Amino acid sequence: MRTIRVLAPLLLAASLVAPVQAHAEEATWTGPLSTRGRWIVDAHGDRFKLKSGNWHGASGTYNGSGDVNDPANHHAGEKADQVPLGLGRTTLATIISGFQEIGVNSVRLPFSNQMIRDTTPVTGLKDARLNGKRPLEVYDAVVAELTRNNLAVILNNHTTTSRWCCGVDGNERWNTSQSTDQWIADWVFMADRYKADKRVVGADLYNEVRRTVWDDPNWGWGNDHDWHKASQQAANRLQQVAPDLLVIVEGINWTGIPADGFPHGRPTLEPARFLSHTIANPGKLVYSAHFYGYTGPNHSGATGIGETTDPRYQDLSPQELTDVLQRQAFFITEAQKHFTAPLWISEFGVGGIDESNQKARAWFERFVDQLIEQDTDFAYWPLVGFHTNRSGNSWALLRWDAAGNRISVNDGDDWRASAWNRLVNASGRTGQIPRETRWNMLLEESCPQSEKLAGVSHTGNRGLCVSGPQWSGTTRVTNERHVTTDWARGYTKLQCPHGDAAVGYANSTLVCAPIAGGSTTRVVWFDRGDNRPDLGGDWANGHYKGQCAQDEHVAGVAYNWRRTPDALLCRK
Repeated sequence: MRTIRVLAPLLLAASLVAPVQAHAEEATWTGPLSTRGRWIVDAHGDRFKLKSGNWHGASGTYNGSGDVNDPANHHAGEKADQVPLGLGRTTLATIISGFQEIGVNSVRLPFSNQMIRDTTPVTGLKDARLNGKRPLEVYDAVVAELTRNNLAVILNNHTTTSRWCCGVDGNERWNTSQSTDQWIADWVFMADRYKADKRVVGADLYNEVRRTVWDDPNWGWGNDHDWHKASQQAANRLQQVAPDLLVIVEGINWTGIPADGFPHGRPTLEPARFLSHTIANPGKLVYSAHFYGYTGPNHSGATGIGETTDPRYQDLSPQELTDVLQRQAFFITEAQKHFTAPLWISEFGVGGIDESNQKARAWFERFVDQLIEQDTDFAYWPLVGFHTNRSGNSWALLRWDAAGNRISVNDGDDWRASAWNRLVNASGRTGQIPRETRWNMLLEESCPQSEKLAGVSHTGNRGLCVSGPQWSGTTRVTNERHVTTDWARGYTKLQCPHGDAAVGYANSTLVCAPIAGGSTTRVVWFDRGDNRPDLGGDWANGHYKGQCAQDEHVAGVAYNWRRTPDALLCRK
């Protein structure tokens, strides 16, 4: 979610062309959605590109000062009452018709944890049937109407308390104002609530994870601030409750103190290059990132107090912007890596008719060009806003005044129209997406049940999984009872039974499943350096790695007295 102005050091971020209709193939898509490599596909395996927008409001618009009921104390005067914005100015059907008119096929629908529990009846909405309902019930009605109109819905836990994002406001982490257990419990509640609707396609776990006054979030430290750990836990729990949902993990939005001379920056998805997620059904993982021109790779977006001398994204040259975007997020779509997944830019945007900053305008054009060139899934921020006599906050693509009069990005005086329509109408990959080899990091004792073990690191407790036959029953091997030859003299050897392949390894325990035969073996030593094909990416950065070839399977692991793995028995 964008901020208009940042006043505190730690407050962080978010030509006339004819309107377009959703393409016919998008209007007839079939849920649920899954992933194949870097692509999102529908139930038939056809590419479904998320051409999305954000419909905010249920996550809160209150700025946190003054009277909560006074519109002046809400973002840009856009008082939403914890329901999707605009329902007090026009009908639900009218708003959704506008979405279809401008070409989106999906909606990121933010909510707050506070909204889930608020029992205060909502009044003043244009749809009489919605008045008197509590906010969650209005959210229900919005979800149902969106999906009835063939739009995919991505549930987004945007904030914990119903406040405008994104500063030092109690919403910095998933567990700043509540426990991780409560956060996961709320997600279970929401996933279970909508799981029967196969056009509710995704769970976007948390928005713009960032620093509190004193503490940074991290990716992989194993503590209470570890976003990788928390999102992994939430993903695994959600897959038990609603296995059809895409699980969407956003990168870290900010760490460090935004002041010259202090370490600070926007990690985004960079940590995933060396520590990615492996969920129970890997074909449901999507990564996301946010980019706005007024922020930067080391710029919080502040103006005045808290502003640093770091360049904003809109200050970068075209080549610098391309390089930064690739480093921070777009690398996720590289093929045949442990981190390979669809990338969804779930927030980007810029001011419309009142945007006079030429750098901001040029950045938006260049960013749209990047999305088109990379054929990247996207969600514009925001879809809906307010206006008064065609003035006011102009970021929204569709705006309504108090009398219900609408202005649109396509009305003829909005400079963004050309770029927007170029984006939603851009050619890209369509049709059937073939299945491809999937690589994942071994993060628990066993690989996902559709994968087998491919490699192990000498130190660091890392492993690599690769696509394999489906398995269920396993044998846990902790001694040499299945060893038939002394293939690693002087080392303790763990070996799978004949006909089994390794599907996991942890704590000197080899996990085997009856999924492979073969009789040809070789020994791969990795105690003094890497010994592996260049497949799967750097899945154990800084550690020696051993890995079998793609047409082989791991049949055994040998370790020394320090219990560090030193050799693999590869078989085919």
